[in-house]
Amino acid sequence: MIVVIGSINVDLVAQVKRLPSPGETVPGSSFETTPGGKGANQALSAARAGAATRMIGAVGKDAFAKEATALLVAGGVDLSGVHDSHAATGTALILVATSGENVIAVVPGANGTVLPGDLARIGPEKGDVVVLQLEIPMDTVSAALKAAREAGAISLLNIAPFRIDAASFWEDADYLIANETEFDLLAKAMKLAGRDRAARIKAYVEQTGRSIVVTLGGEGVVAASAEGIIEIPALPVEPVDTVGAGDTFCGYLAAGLSAGLSLEDALKRATAAGSLACLKSGAQCSIPLAAEVDAELAKG
Repeated sequence: MIVVIGSINVDLVAQVKRLPSPGETVPGSSFETTPGGKGANQALSAARAGAATRMIGAVGKDAFAKEATALLVAGGVDLSGVHDSHAATGTALILVATSGENVIAVVPGANGTVLPGDLARIGPEKGDVVVLQLEIPMDTVSAALKAAREAGAISLLNIAPFRIDAASFWEDADYLIANETEFDLLAKAMKLAGRDRAARIKAYVEQTGRSIVVTLGGEGVVAASAEGIIEIPALPVEPVDTVGAGDTFCGYLAAGLSAGLSLEDALKRATAAGSLACLKSGAQCSIPLAAEVDAELAKG
């Protein structure tokens, strides 16, 4: 079982020719609302990858709540751990440029009411893979990592969005997942030794004894564990929209590890899924099905 503890949002997405500079207004070409939130995205990704998935989180008692969970319901995600909150459903305000690049502002809302006590009612069990991000209270993330270890579950922590106040529990995760920018910030905070990123990735493993996965956009993924370094190239795609690609990667990686794949094979599948997610707009609508990913991998 994949247990995702995290955020559930509605994304408010505007398409623009280019991203504005500070203080600048640019015209938009279209607008839509779609379900999102890093936790929900990763839960749907794990489910579409073929894994039994449970979501722990919160939504508001408002019109956005049903839209925020619609694709999770359709995807078969167990929502028994999602409670109704007095706060509004979380929202993300997203600008997407024609180049595929984006900027995002997140308003937590109900996600701020996901508390450590929620884990006691429907927390992780032995053999589960627990997936976390940083869009819910830090105390809850920390408690979930400890609960996963005590239960004998595997934990994956995606340190997005980057928050320095998460530094106290980074090392509690079995697998830390970061993009290149987030890793550079982490390396600076931890004062990791090394002249380049590759050396600092290796230093993280030596210093913590944990594994780390760093996504590099179009350059693929590099991972380091006690067994060594693994590098996986991305698929050669022309991105339409990169929103949700990282979350797709995280969900597929969790599903692969849950299924007993080696880290290298799980990374290959997750990297392919993340690449395919760039070919469609939207965070959740772009997450590919397992059959699409497997067909792509079969091409060699």
